Amino acid sequence: MNNRYFFPFVAFALLLVMALYFFLNPSYEKSLRAKYYYELGDYREALKLSKEAFSQNVYNRMASTIMAQSITSLKYVEYIEDAKKYKKELDAIATHEVISKGDRAKIRLICEIMLSSYKKLAPSVVTDTTLVEDAAKYHREFEKLLEKVNQ
Repeated sequence: MNNRYFFPFVAFALLLVMALYFFLNPSYEKSLRAKYYYELGDYREALKLSKEAFSQNVYNRMASTIMAQSITSLKYVEYIEDAKKYKKELDAIATHEVISKGDRAKIRLICEIMLSSYKKLAPSVVTDTTLVEDAAKYHREFEKLLEKVNQ
């Protein structure tokens, strides 16, 4: 065979073998599924699949990365869910004509909890920007509310 065709053929064959290994290896197959669920925003399923893939092959960097990113995104999701829950409680308190000292203390405590929880969040480059923006929005709201309560 001519050298002009031999090296491209060998390179193509190696790429084909690597692609087959990647797609047929159960660890990498689960990693691809985990990436799919991560992109859809189903971080719990992505975390579950990436943990399974990582346990099958600890050298699977894709599974490791998706697992870490899913954990980070889930922290943001939990913060936003907590913020929504607490906002409902605070809205119920705000409907009272007179806010008692106990209610003020409750509002202050909730705000301080949410502000300290926000400090623990650390986005990465691939964390969904809408999650980061929503968390920041709730953080600003709790800061403003704490300022009002402390006046």
